[in-house]
Amino acid sequence: MRASRLISWLAVLVVAGSPAVEVAAPSAASTPVPLVTDPASLVNPLIGTGVATAGNGSGGIAGGGDTFPGPDMPFGMIQWSPDTAPQRQNGGGYWFNSSQLTGFSLDHLSGAGCPVYGDVPILPLVGDVPADPRAATADFSHESESTQVGYYGVTTTAPDGSNPVTTEISTTTRAGVSRFGFPASTQSHLLLKVADSAEKIVNGQPKYQKVDATSARVVGGDEVIGSVTAGHFCNLGSSHQRDYTLHFDIRFSRPFTASSVWPGGPGSDPGGVALTFDTSSDPNLTAKVGISYTSDANAAANLDAEISGWDFDTVRAANVQAWNDILGRIEIGGGSPDQQTVFYTALYHSLLDPHVFSDVNGQYLGMDGQVHTVAPGHAQYADYSGWDIYRDQVQLASLLAPHEMSDVVRSMLDDYAQDGMLPKWSNANGESYEMVGDPADPIIAGAYAFGARDFDADTALRAMIAEATQPSTIRPGQAELDHYGYLPNNLNYGCCNFTASVSTQLEYDTADYAIAAFAKAQHHQDVYATFVSRAQNWQDAFNPATGYVQAKLADGRWAPGFTPGTSTGMIEGSAAEYTPMVPFNVGALVGARGGAQAWESYLDGLTANLATPGPENAKLSNEPSLAIPWEYDYVGAPWKTQQVVRQAQVALFGNAPAGEPGNDDLGAMGSWYVWSALGLYPLIPGSDTLVLGSPAFPRAVLRLTSGRELSVNAPNAAVDAPYVQDLRLNGQPWPKLYLTAAQYAQGARLDVDLGPSPGAWGTGASAVPPSDATGESAAIPFLPAASVTVASGQSSAADVSARNITGHPVTADLAATAPTGITVTPTAATVAIPGGGSAGTRLSVSAGAETAPGSYQVPITLQARPHGPPRTVTLTVTVVSAP
Repeated sequence: MRASRLISWLAVLVVAGSPAVEVAAPSAASTPVPLVTDPASLVNPLIGTGVATAGNGSGGIAGGGDTFPGPDMPFGMIQWSPDTAPQRQNGGGYWFNSSQLTGFSLDHLSGAGCPVYGDVPILPLVGDVPADPRAATADFSHESESTQVGYYGVTTTAPDGSNPVTTEISTTTRAGVSRFGFPASTQSHLLLKVADSAEKIVNGQPKYQKVDATSARVVGGDEVIGSVTAGHFCNLGSSHQRDYTLHFDIRFSRPFTASSVWPGGPGSDPGGVALTFDTSSDPNLTAKVGISYTSDANAAANLDAEISGWDFDTVRAANVQAWNDILGRIEIGGGSPDQQTVFYTALYHSLLDPHVFSDVNGQYLGMDGQVHTVAPGHAQYADYSGWDIYRDQVQLASLLAPHEMSDVVRSMLDDYAQDGMLPKWSNANGESYEMVGDPADPIIAGAYAFGARDFDADTALRAMIAEATQPSTIRPGQAELDHYGYLPNNLNYGCCNFTASVSTQLEYDTADYAIAAFAKAQHHQDVYATFVSRAQNWQDAFNPATGYVQAKLADGRWAPGFTPGTSTGMIEGSAAEYTPMVPFNVGALVGARGGAQAWESYLDGLTANLATPGPENAKLSNEPSLAIPWEYDYVGAPWKTQQVVRQAQVALFGNAPAGEPGNDDLGAMGSWYVWSALGLYPLIPGSDTLVLGSPAFPRAVLRLTSGRELSVNAPNAAVDAPYVQDLRLNGQPWPKLYLTAAQYAQGARLDVDLGPSPGAWGTGASAVPPSDATGESAAIPFLPAASVTVASGQSSAADVSARNITGHPVTADLAATAPTGITVTPTAATVAIPGGGSAGTRLSVSAGAETAPGSYQVPITLQARPHGPPRTVTLTVTVVSAP
């Protein structure tokens, strides 16, 4: 897109403050635009490998997507891709601004936020073998580079531009093939850097991704077999398996003339192998490699099964076909070439992980460190970026690839059977405990809701309940949450990477709601009622006096120093960003903050600066903010959802290395873009509900595995026409701002009339998406002033209020419990609270003449009638000496 058009479009959005904006609407196409037939050709694997779109690490959008440009199969085990120097990027290993390569390593993770994998970089060189082969690099330029689905090619040189070597790579699921073109030389080398995984060294010590063991042996004159044992993802250890072992078997189309093993691995283990080839008469060399996380023998078997010959082009063609098959399950029509590339690259990134972990014989190394075998016709999967992918990637992948995602859930249940834990942020066959919450619950429930159901749902539900109710390393603090009703910010929770009390509580609430939704789908009404009620304890972390979730101390006081931009109690976000994160009950959030107008104004502030957000703005480069733009649908302003989502698409995504705003996080960011471009979003974890935005393309057809189609037709779609004027479902008017599986799972047709100015469609109160109020308290108490000062022997006044989060009047009972030396009058009161409003009472607080100066806490409990759990606030009474 030209810069002038982008600036003009953003200006239109900035002034689009009301439905009064007038811009000429584009005319509808007279005939349907053609659908893309070769989506694989539109993917640009370099998207997400470059610099930030804007901002910096202190507040703006930081970092590229951490993606990798090398080839991979859908959910493929091997990801053979180049690694750059001097900056070797997290996850993907490749930084677009670099000009050197350390080699082409065999495994990566798209968008992971810590160094991971990058095992066995293979570097071609010509001339003398460097004295320190591990430090060797080769120069390259993007002019000599080609990246496509199923293919990576580049020409590397010495620093002076001499001795060019071409490298081409393609892959199957567990194996890969590479063609090397050397100059005429008797000193053409391949350096196999067995000990050079993606470590991050700080002060001379590995901080992330530590290599613990290596092996390498030359077999005959044309094969090397070896392994690397590494792990410790994000530097997080546990008593469980932390390492994985990558086994490899690499073979060559002709013998090498010399080989040597250099030292430098852990202890006396090898650092790598240097292989020399005579290319003086034949410059071409082909290598093929099989990998396994189980054994050397299985690496060889995987190679034999998947690449029996040396035909590079056949492997490449099969890879492209596999991607066309799965990418083609969404066919789009119209839009610019750049828009189509951004869409299909985002979809491509969404379908890389979790990836196959079992070998062709079904074997894999389990979470217990033992070899297991999957059932025929199924595969074991690994690498769950749980905190990220549960929000949108799981739902998208389940809709498009239910067999694979059913196997993903089966794999999670296997993990649970082996070590008693559903995966949280597992790497290979070890748990890292990275990030917070219990994301396995919304992953399983989300997969089920969107069609991945070929797993034992009863076993899954039992595991989810057990982990949520019994002492668990996956849910540190759950016992304290059950006791207090919130997670006190000043307690020590011990193991397993506990951090960020408010963020963790909100994530546990989301996980509990996912259990409830999953149980309800299986007709376990009692389990549903229990867990949906537990999920509502976000109300104990919400302060109506400020309108935000806040960290609270064990004595009931709010943590001091609160501002909307505070990170106290939060991880990777602020109170302003986390307050909307009650996706299953947004309606109650709206009421708790004072109603629709107040919530809309709050969202306006959050979305006011998408390109360079501050601490009080939504950061659509990171997961806690991803749902925020869609919540305008809950307050009768769907046109703002349509507007802000389109702003984000234009400002944050693009067909360039910097075209992804944050870590891709194993497909989470790519999935957000795909859903948003379809005009749909799975806002409610564990639910089959899709809230509605506006389509970015004139046509889109989702080809469901049932053989049915979900088509979205928006002939007026354009970058500057995001506003829905009317929507029809199967030819009939559809006034609601959401769909459920009843509308789309068996196929449907959405006809969407779009325009350049906001319309009235979806603005009625009955159009809003569902909120689940089961088990909530109808009112939340708060203190207009959190403390009162009183002199010994005297009294002062203090107010206590309650916010009615419903639209109807509520009666509530207030009860104060004063400590010794403090008297509160009255100790009990009944207040009538109007619908959507607040009411309260004034208390007289007295200190006895003998009461020592100091700080005293007075809990005040509210019980809304006729039912609902009690909620408590704490008044701090500061006693001072009498004058």
